[in-house]
Amino acid sequence: MPGGPAESTASEAWNLSFMTLEWVGDIDGALHILDQTLLPKSQQQRILEQPSDVVEAIQQLAVRGAPAIGVAAAYGLCLASRGCEQIEQVRARWDAALHPMRQARPTAVNLQHMVDRMDRIARSPSCADLDGVSLRARLLEEARAIELQDQQFCRAIGAAGADLIPDGGTVLTHCNAGALATAGQGTALSVLYQAWRSGKRFRVLADETRPLLQGSRLTAWELQKSGIPVDVICDGASGSFFQAGEIDLVITGSDRIAANGDAANKIGTYTIASLARAHDVPFFIAAPSSTFDFSLDDGTQIPIEQRGESEVWSLAADERPPEGIGYKNPAFDVTPASHIHGWITEAGLLQPPFEAIR
Repeated sequence: MPGGPAESTASEAWNLSFMTLEWVGDIDGALHILDQTLLPKSQQQRILEQPSDVVEAIQQLAVRGAPAIGVAAAYGLCLASRGCEQIEQVRARWDAALHPMRQARPTAVNLQHMVDRMDRIARSPSCADLDGVSLRARLLEEARAIELQDQQFCRAIGAAGADLIPDGGTVLTHCNAGALATAGQGTALSVLYQAWRSGKRFRVLADETRPLLQGSRLTAWELQKSGIPVDVICDGASGSFFQAGEIDLVITGSDRIAANGDAANKIGTYTIASLARAHDVPFFIAAPSSTFDFSLDDGTQIPIEQRGESEVWSLAADERPPEGIGYKNPAFDVTPASHIHGWITEAGLLQPPFEAIR
């Protein structure tokens, strides 16, 4: 039903007592998100009532993770006509919201895919003769369907990858690809959750993930809540763990995957993949089909978001380089397909050309 609650993130995410995002109310409702900029110190909801609120939350990383921002964008478009009844006003506000939402973050293709999916519904023949209220109800119904599909995909990804996790082994992950990054139980972490449920026991090494510490702030917090043992390591320390033979498998998420399998993920992922390859440790990407961009031949065509100076110096406000020193802050890098053992999707463990999800 358009006005009914979608299946909750909390129920999806095993025993994790938080909601990454939730639409509250009917067509005049609002999007509630867990503000991830405040974690782990404070677990606070942020209420978003306008499309611009959602764009800002996405850009600030208050809501983050490729699948989660796709779902948030779908609901964000529903906010465009909040309080409107006339069809002309509904469509005008819809059109005005599309471009800013689509451009909120350039690398994660899920966001663009979900904005385009919502727009196809808005412009479909079946919606051409609807009045304003009916169109808004149909669009909210589609946003809920996007959320539910992401939850289903997360479960399927976990089931597809759980057998890969070595019982008694150590798994390295980078950034956060858990329930905090999706509307469900995560992508890479869904694999770990499913393996743990099946009775396997292992430990996780979580890279801190500079500059905003999504590994130490988010992944470690989430895994601690789940009861899975986790240790945080500095980003530069993983080489020593590979060298010592203390890493059995690497698994991460992705924000965009090209047709040949090249995968963009949080900056530092390519370094880890290169180390894994050098030490014959399998490296896997876990992502839904909505993360694949078959319009791009390879990873050289993936746009890489460049973020601000304040993030680089955020942990060293009193120990900055000498005045006049510049900075570079790419948010993502691209791991070549040659470094990836397999791509774990809702359709199973795949290899290029990914026929099962095209």
